[in-house]
Amino acid sequence: MKVIIRKAIKKDADSILKLIKELALFEGEVDEVILTKESIERDGFGREKLFNCFIAEYDFKVVGIALFYARYSTWKGPTLHLEDLIVTESMKGRGIGKQLYEAFISFAISKGVKRVEWVVLDWNKSAIKFYKKRGAKILKDWRTVQLKIND
Repeated sequence: MKVIIRKAIKKDADSILKLIKELALFEGEVDEVILTKESIERDGFGREKLFNCFIAEYDFKVVGIALFYARYSTWKGPTLHLEDLIVTESMKGRGIGKQLYEAFISFAISKGVKRVEWVVLDWNKSAIKFYKKRGAKILKDWRTVQLKIND
């Protein structure tokens, strides 16, 4: 059976959440996920859409996602931020991540953005290798900054 890459729809919210929780478990941060199916439905498919998402589907099951949103660079103009590229553990090594990544990059090109960016954990060597192989530059001199609000 072939993997299908498509835009996410509202009924995918539960599958998206399951993959997010799987990633959180992999990263040792499972307790940090406070999203619900309803918040994903609202934020991704509601009136004020806050993110976009591509789905990888195999045998009628969601096995991967590329979740991203628009940003604006004061130097470059429109950019896209890839929040997460997730492939379920049992389906890794089949080229699904590559297909999702290529769908995201094609979308970015079609929108005329000047840059795409994302964050990768320094210990996730397989992800770093994956991104470098596809021409991404891992910035050493920038640090991710977060401020938790209403947590």
